[in-house]
Amino acid sequence: MMDIVGLIVQLVAGAIGGNVAGKANSKFDMGGAGNSITGAIGGLILGQILERVTGGAIPADAAATATQGLDIAGILTSLIGGGAGGAVLSGIVGMLKNR
Repeated sequence: MMDIVGLIVQLVAGAIGGNVAGKANSKFDMGGAGNSITGAIGGLILGQILERVTGGAIPADAAATATQGLDIAGILTSLIGGGAGGAVLSGIVGMLKNR
């Protein structure tokens, strides 16, 4: 079972990262909705990659015992990966779209 808190953090951080990248440079800007959607997708992708690389993914049986509290390291990994992924993907898509 996937960690729903991590996924939500990755999506939100990605949307924020996408909007920051879009507003930082007009060449990357695709409008609020475009930045948010592209950022959320990028945040989810890079967030999941970082979670797998850093060992954030745990087996389902271990997840049942780990749900006692929120893991701050996992949330930070999702936040950083999501924000960076959102900014990067929004920058790439915005640059290609606004050529």
